[in-house]
Amino acid sequence: MAHHPNLDAELRAGVEQVAQMPGIDFASLTYEALAEHRAQLNAMMAAAPRPLTEVSIEDRLVPGPAGAPDVRVRVYRPAEPGANRPALYWIHGGGMIIGKPEMDDEMIVRYVERLGLVAVSVDYRLAPEHPHPAPVEDCYAGLAWTAKNAAELGIDPARLAVGGASAGGGLAAATVLLARDRGGPDLAFQLLICPMLDDRNVTPSSRAFADAVVWPRSANLYGWKALLGDLAGTDDVSPYAAPSRATDLSGLPPAFVDVGELEVFRDECIDYAQRLAQAGVSTEFHLFPGAFHGFDMMVPDAELSRRARAAREAALKRAFGI
Repeated sequence: MAHHPNLDAELRAGVEQVAQMPGIDFASLTYEALAEHRAQLNAMMAAAPRPLTEVSIEDRLVPGPAGAPDVRVRVYRPAEPGANRPALYWIHGGGMIIGKPEMDDEMIVRYVERLGLVAVSVDYRLAPEHPHPAPVEDCYAGLAWTAKNAAELGIDPARLAVGGASAGGGLAAATVLLARDRGGPDLAFQLLICPMLDDRNVTPSSRAFADAVVWPRSANLYGWKALLGDLAGTDDVSPYAAPSRATDLSGLPPAFVDVGELEVFRDECIDYAQRLAQAGVSTEFHLFPGAFHGFDMMVPDAELSRRARAAREAALKRAFGI
């Protein structure tokens, strides 16, 4: 595949190395192949070494949405006992169709170690077996449990943030909208990393990256179709499925939004960050030049990747007052 001329040189070198390794081909997504893709991801996670850490990692089953199964959450806590810690409620990515909390263990452990926070990561149901609203309702149920059990978890309820990456970033934005519209839980911050926000796929960037390094246009169309079925791209899509559909962004917690220059989500993220600011929501936005979707995960040692991680961590520190 020919790379975009704007691709960061260090990321380009990393991509060429990673290209020699087995991975999931997002460009080949089909309903028939989805089970194989999931199995491949699960095998990769099973083979990955467990993070070397003293952070406590515990899985729990918590009440799900009304009439739905319980939801698994993964709770990460510092080794030292403590109370009134800041908390990050995390939602993993995977295009609405793959993934589980374990895929982000290393990143979440790093936040817990460096910031002294408690993290709760939700294992929401996946499309297409579980279309909207199942994923976001699972995310909201896990958030409600986290807030309700803040004292037991050692969490300061006034310092509870919601975050996610990619599809998880879109679900984080949607969960924050639900929390506002349902009267709680109160949230201190939203951390939206390259979020998947708009099912319409009509922006210039949504059309430009048919051959993206990660998550090309075809995969994005597939993910939204899995979540929304025939409603995808129509006028009947809820903002709790596609937050770009929300017309009122006022009253939301302060936000951090970032995205790469060379990815499908670029323009919808720019628009969402701008509309958050216009609605009176204090918003920090980063457009990383020469970067593709998930660049910091694929090439973690690149200077741009280090800058991205530092910016997110600094934003959480400011939000939590630490």
